[in-house]
Amino acid sequence: MDSATHTERKPAGGTRPRPPRSFWGSTLGKKTVMAVSGLIMLGYLVAHVAGNLKVFFGPEEFNAYGHWLRTMGAPVLHHEWALWIVRIGLLAAVVAHAVSAYQLSRRDIRARPTGYVHQRRRASYATRTMRWGGVIIALFIVWHILDLTTLTVNENAEPGKPYENVVATFSTWYGNVIYLTAMLAVGLHIRHGFWSAAQTLGAGSARRDRALKAVANGLALVLTTGFVAVPVGVMTGVVS
Repeated sequence: MDSATHTERKPAGGTRPRPPRSFWGSTLGKKTVMAVSGLIMLGYLVAHVAGNLKVFFGPEEFNAYGHWLRTMGAPVLHHEWALWIVRIGLLAAVVAHAVSAYQLSRRDIRARPTGYVHQRRRASYATRTMRWGGVIIALFIVWHILDLTTLTVNENAEPGKPYENVVATFSTWYGNVIYLTAMLAVGLHIRHGFWSAAQTLGAGSARRDRALKAVANGLALVLTTGFVAVPVGVMTGVVS
């Protein structure tokens, strides 16, 4: 048989047309996944800081809150089932956020393989520290789980006593340093991340930009202050 019959015809120009990218494969798709997962985590942080602030109402109320987290959904759901559903959903959001952020970063590097000729600041401090902030937050999540969930690194922790465990954590200098550093990184991440998510999801406009920036700054300030209040309360003796 003539070999010419097996020769694949190429379109004019000598190059094959690229197949359309999937939603996940596109830059917009990754940015959308990053934005939605970020908003899911933001919602969790709002709920989390509200629960944390119960520590100022004393051990009985805070320990009751800790007990409720493990029994919420009862009697429909078994003990800790709802809590594990939340944990799995949050883990999926964290993984999706981290993977999309990493792949977008690599794609950005490939798009401009050579450095800029004129070095100058191209973004705010929060923008320039987003990557390192993400690393700090990821490491903190591991520490936080080992500290107050599994009680592995909390030397004075007692199972079933969340109030006492919080006091034990923030009675150490290293516990305070780790937590305060991570919360500052969280604040910067929220400030820039909320703004970026709003732009990606089409909420930004010339009229709304100022309001969105104000909301981003307000969320970052309120959440950071709320989280930082707990270790400061322990250090000052307000929580003991």
